[in-house]
Amino acid sequence: MPGTRPTTYEASMSDTPYFKHHVFFCMNSREDGRESCGPRGAEQAQKHAKKRCKQLNINGEGNVRINQAGCLDRCEHGPVLVVYPEGTWYTYVDTSDIDEIIDSHLVNGQPVERLKIK
Repeated sequence: MPGTRPTTYEASMSDTPYFKHHVFFCMNSREDGRESCGPRGAEQAQKHAKKRCKQLNINGEGNVRINQAGCLDRCEHGPVLVVYPEGTWYTYVDTSDIDEIIDSHLVNGQPVERLKIK
């Protein structure tokens, strides 16, 4: 409506994402015996990714954010992480897989096909 001020929500919306990539590591630990990501090295992998992104100076606003997440409902493929805004899902075995995801996808924009889950 002409002459009206936008709401706070409207005024804060932007087409530019705050982070270029937002990475969520599933940290879920199920108590019912089903597979889950937490006991399969998720915490170590997430901390490694966060530290590595800081070392590469690709963390923070306009760059990469590494987060922990609760259940992402894909533990059967786990451990898993997802990279947004692309929505690319990965599984990994160790920190060398995490390094490959960082180097290839987060730095160079090339998803790591061998680690992707559909």
